[in-house]
Amino acid sequence: MAATKVGHGLAKALGIKLNYRDELKEEIRRGESVFSTQTAGAYVEEEPRSGEWVAGLVPSGPELVVYCRSLFPFMAWIGRYNVQWLLGDLVAGKQDQDRLAAYRFRVVDERNIGITIGAVVVPQGMAYAALAALPPQFGLYSSFMGVLVYWFFATSKDITIGPVAVMSTLVGQIVAKAAQTNPEIEGHVIASALAVISGCIIVFIGLVRCGWIVDLIPLVSISAFMTGSAISIAVGQLPGMMGIKGFNTRDATYLVFIHTLQGLPRTTVDAAMGLSALFLLYLIRFSCTFAAKKVPKSKKLFFFLSTLRTAFVILLYTMISWLVNRNHRSKPIFKILGVVPRGFTAAAVPQVNSSIIKIFASDLPATVIVLLIEHIAISKSFGRINNYIIDPSQEMVAIGITNILGPFLGGYPATGSFSRTAIKSKAGVRTPFAGVITAVVVLLAIYALPAVFFYIPNASLSAVIIHAVGDLITPPNTVYQFWRVSPLEVPIFFAGVFVTIFSSIENGIYTTICSSFAILVFRVIKAKGSFLGKVKVHSLAGDQIVGEDQKSFLLPENGNFTHSGGTHEDAASRNIFLPVDHSDGSNPEIEVLAPYPGIFIYRFSEGFNYPNANHYLDQLTNTIFATTRRTDLDQYARPGDRPWNDPGPRRGKAAVSHPDRPTLKAIILDFSAVNNVDITSVQQLIDVRNQLDRYTAPSVVDWHFTCINNRWTKRALVSAGFGYPTIPAGEGHLQRWKPIFSVAEIGGSDSAAAVAEATTNEKELREHRSRELERPSQADAINRDSESGLSSSVDPKEIIVKAGDRRAAVVSGLNRPLFHIDLTSALQSAIANVDSRQALESRGGEGTGEIP
Repeated sequence: MAATKVGHGLAKALGIKLNYRDELKEEIRRGESVFSTQTAGAYVEEEPRSGEWVAGLVPSGPELVVYCRSLFPFMAWIGRYNVQWLLGDLVAGKQDQDRLAAYRFRVVDERNIGITIGAVVVPQGMAYAALAALPPQFGLYSSFMGVLVYWFFATSKDITIGPVAVMSTLVGQIVAKAAQTNPEIEGHVIASALAVISGCIIVFIGLVRCGWIVDLIPLVSISAFMTGSAISIAVGQLPGMMGIKGFNTRDATYLVFIHTLQGLPRTTVDAAMGLSALFLLYLIRFSCTFAAKKVPKSKKLFFFLSTLRTAFVILLYTMISWLVNRNHRSKPIFKILGVVPRGFTAAAVPQVNSSIIKIFASDLPATVIVLLIEHIAISKSFGRINNYIIDPSQEMVAIGITNILGPFLGGYPATGSFSRTAIKSKAGVRTPFAGVITAVVVLLAIYALPAVFFYIPNASLSAVIIHAVGDLITPPNTVYQFWRVSPLEVPIFFAGVFVTIFSSIENGIYTTICSSFAILVFRVIKAKGSFLGKVKVHSLAGDQIVGEDQKSFLLPENGNFTHSGGTHEDAASRNIFLPVDHSDGSNPEIEVLAPYPGIFIYRFSEGFNYPNANHYLDQLTNTIFATTRRTDLDQYARPGDRPWNDPGPRRGKAAVSHPDRPTLKAIILDFSAVNNVDITSVQQLIDVRNQLDRYTAPSVVDWHFTCINNRWTKRALVSAGFGYPTIPAGEGHLQRWKPIFSVAEIGGSDSAAAVAEATTNEKELREHRSRELERPSQADAINRDSESGLSSSVDPKEIIVKAGDRRAAVVSGLNRPLFHIDLTSALQSAIANVDSRQALESRGGEGTGEIP
């Protein structure tokens, strides 16, 4: 192709070597090293190309259609919406046919979900607006738009979007700060602009399908954030519930708590409305829980009674307030909510400009994080509970668009609510359309109930907030489970809680996220691999050993494996590989044998990239130097030829030879935990290879790799000269290499391929078997190879073997003989070539001829 010619010409002009480190290319063509050209035709693994990677990123036409449809998940189910689903969205509980029919003949104990959620949303929305330092109607505006818009883009049927305590607190801090620096800008204008900007950021993240970004925030950070925020919010509401004034309730939590204690003598009659409301909320909750256990048949009824406790308490105390203050509207006995305008009085295009953005720019990251982690964490949890999977990226689109459209009606930042979502989930809602019913209830409240809202006691609203955030506090038992799972992360949890209490919610978020990231980086950098040894194991069923012929072998009291035909060697056994130091918790009484003298098996534990490559390879080389000896102790003719870091023995003393140690022969690297490598890690691997080749000179070290699961990782290693044997220094070509490949069946007696091949290849098989009978012994073959100086070539018929009606082929590419599918095949290959090389040296007088 013209493009290829141009590329090659440009590479030649720039001095780029296209076949970088492809030293064996000519050897492979001559068939003198690893495999013959004829054998390579059986299966040669091709390297991935950059074009494949680019093609994988560019969406095709059908993929674009699927992407566009995924932006509106409701289209997948709205066409099949039916009466049963509608009743499920309207009525709580299971909607089987029997109960649907029974609705006509008895009084149902369930309540309408929309009314239930609406009865919770309305008082909570007004209460959270107070946290946001905004008039109460803005909480209703945010609640309405959240439940109305979300269902178009939702992948969760349970989530209820609206004002939440933590987000409202952050907005309140921003508004309070702006009131001092920019008093000319109204608070709701700033809150609306914040919602628009944060919504745009979140929509962008969702549209590019980067929902995985929330996975960077660990559970311990979320728990610490929720716990610290709940404590901070609850303490901040104490002065309002007690009627204590005279200090800033948005100071650090510990200061608010101290000032509240100091202000107890200034407690007013508001405390009666607040404390009694809080007590009543917990009393109803406890009573309904207790009654549900005593009367399981009415569990649903008690659940909904408990759910409606907020609405009941607010209505009760509103009535009390009306009775007390109806003749004192201008000067009420205790603080009440006051005038709530009817309708959407703040509906307008939100003001977004540079001067407003500057006010909350520093708080924007915390706002986005709070919106994301609350919503995604809640939706994932309830998705698992109710057996469905949410799409985090699409959920970001949903909450982003909700926050973009909400400010047009006066809303401020909103996200998923834990308490309201739990109610919908428990009620058994069927589809996201249930949010529309809630929106109707909120709409009625906005237009029909403002006169009632006038008499709501502020202290009772504070009690509602304290009661709502109490569920967000992580219980001690959960913290103990954190300790059992990962003790190192528990200090992060407490650090996040303490920073939130003694500083601010934003600093608490940053503390936990940064600390968790620091621990992750530390674990990656300080990752420690394992040196493996082999152990022979048997499969034990009860007190019997299962043999190859599926017969059972008796295990007597003396522990010897016996059966009627012989000793334990007849039993089916297999080799497994365990850390030699039993660092994996395996039984220390089991003796882990070294793989072979001079052969090391090393397993990576946390990937192999630039942060941890040096630590891994230092551990590898230090162990090798401590347990092996140099191949040639007299490689330095004069003392001055020695490097400074290896000065040798003192004058007059012999060099320490360590004759009890083997020489280094081969290294097997287990890449089962490695997905990708980078330039740094591969270059350091090359440096270690060169270092160990000098250590074993004039011999070379064989590098075997197992369990490589990524084609790009193979490509990187091959580019660095791994995957095939190394040519010894001073030799023009590779000699004395014995390839060993793993094969697997690709067809059986029932396969069409086997039947078709059976007839055409029968003659070839007979000829192959005849050659097998005439073939000389392995020892003769080794002698012949040593005399000719060539490695044993591999016939393709040896790689593709047909026995009866079964056909087998190599699993890995023949052009990469040092990439193995498992540790067993890697060890077999390493041992076979070490033995072959030593046999040739002892017969031909090459090298030392020494066998460890």
